[in-house]
Amino acid sequence: MVPVDSGAAFHYPRAGMALNFQHLTSTKQLSRRDADAILQHARLMERYLKEGAQEPRLPGKILAALFYEPSTRTRLSFETAMLRLGGQVITADGFQFSSLYKGETIEDTIIMVNQYADIIAMRHPEQGSADRAAAVSKVPFINAGDGPGQHPTQALLDLLTIERERGKIDGLRIAMVGDLKFGRTVHSLTFLLGLYNGVRFTYVSPKELVVPEKVTSFLKEKDIAYEETDDFNAALACDVLYMTRIQQERFTDRSEYERLKDSYVLRAKQLKGKDVSVLHPLPRVGEIDPDVDALPNAAYFRQAKNGVLIRMAVLDMLLQRGL
Repeated sequence: MVPVDSGAAFHYPRAGMALNFQHLTSTKQLSRRDADAILQHARLMERYLKEGAQEPRLPGKILAALFYEPSTRTRLSFETAMLRLGGQVITADGFQFSSLYKGETIEDTIIMVNQYADIIAMRHPEQGSADRAAAVSKVPFINAGDGPGQHPTQALLDLLTIERERGKIDGLRIAMVGDLKFGRTVHSLTFLLGLYNGVRFTYVSPKELVVPEKVTSFLKEKDIAYEETDDFNAALACDVLYMTRIQQERFTDRSEYERLKDSYVLRAKQLKGKDVSVLHPLPRVGEIDPDVDALPNAAYFRQAKNGVLIRMAVLDMLLQRGL
């Protein structure tokens, strides 16, 4: 439960905005209206935390956090969000400690978890696993990352961070750097930013890790301006620099990972005189030097904090369907 301030408590209305869908598996299912509504709700969640609330939003509700792939920020922020809303959390941690390891299907796992929880957030290494789970779930389901597929709540917290750091979203130049082939955060954020007017993209990567056809075909279909290059300097000229790590877990050949892992490293001296906001979904593994952390450009820890607000908003809005 959120503690009540010693002053006047914040009376958040029980009735409020609700999403018109039950499950959140992809940013491609969102309209701009949906995205704007979630950002607005996240700002209300921030007031809920700062000003105190008369009563918890989701008393007695249970989140099942199913994380079959490593996670720190996503898992902890989902669990924190549910606890801040007055709900409770049950967990399944690690593929090898679950019945999936014994051969149980994703579908059977989700049907079983439906008996215990009011909403489910799942991370799984297999692309498409979220759609399979949502297809059989009777309670709201949230994709917390399905391999190289989608990560919608990460994209939403990225969107909130961009808006806060730049003061707007329309018309921005967005650079995405690193592993653009397997980077689900890159894919999800591109689809989401594509809802806004005049956004232009610069994709910077080694030729082995270029942005996939599913993304470029989307950009072409929507007539959204973009360029692909291996020149890091092109990213430094943008409004937002979205760094990503080269993902060791996506490589079958360790030597190929070692060859590519240090393709791009951002250092403080490169940002001198630059008005660019630096984001990163984290964890970083060397692609942003710690000397960047003290610069005003560095938004990635503020970005991580925004994850709680966005996940509070999504949990609250999906569960309001049943209130």
